Amino acid sequence: MFSLEIECDPDERDLLIAELWEQGSEGIVELSPGRVRAFFDGPGRDGLLGLYPGAKLRIEEPRDWVQAARDLLQPMEVGGRFFLAPEWRDDPTPPGRFRISINPGMAFGTGVHETTRLCLEALEESLQPGMAVLDVGTGSGILAKAAGLLGAARVYACDIDPVAIQIAGQGFVGSVDAVASGSADLVTANISPEAIIHLAPDLLRVLRPGGVLLASGFEVQDVDRVKAALAGGGEVREKGAWALVRRG
Repeated sequence: MFSLEIECDPDERDLLIAELWEQGSEGIVELSPGRVRAFFDGPGRDGLLGLYPGAKLRIEEPRDWVQAARDLLQPMEVGGRFFLAPEWRDDPTPPGRFRISINPGMAFGTGVHETTRLCLEALEESLQPGMAVLDVGTGSGILAKAAGLLGAARVYACDIDPVAIQIAGQGFVGSVDAVASGSADLVTANISPEAIIHLAPDLLRVLRPGGVLLASGFEVQDVDRVKAALAGGGEVREKGAWALVRRG
């Protein structure tokens, strides 16, 4: 058994994960938005190193690394209303909380990462029943699911990765530039800082007057340039080294 630690552009992470499964990975752990560790059993090491130059090889001790990776992810309470549980767990949902089943490793947004928790907490505080919500870069679909549970009247989701849309079970393949102006009361975008900056004009365009934008997926050091791209202003929230900007 060996593993490869691979770095990638956060925008390409979901495609990388899908490709690693196709290459026969026995399990994948998301170390950060731009870094994954994939476990392999058997030959093919040299070929994989050729496919992923710069990957860090590690020989693993004999053990069930798939189960070990699963064991790292425990059910958790997020905010005041959510309970995130891996799909293989049957832990009872605490009273008064919404249960969201997650499938780690297939798309970003398992709830473990600080940016996902920041978004869930901000979504809980910002979403009013009846709102129209757009989730840009939906990944696993966790934010779109949470919006529906909180009472959104309509939830739209998009991602440039077809695999992510398949996993999320809703939305369309594409980005915010395909969405009509003024069509959303609340927009979430838990993506990379570069993507937010690039999409900033459209993220603001699709908001209705008085709408709320929740942007995350970046570190605290990137806050100033993200805020500048979003026409300045906005409340900043932090969790560890990661940040969220709430505008509106």
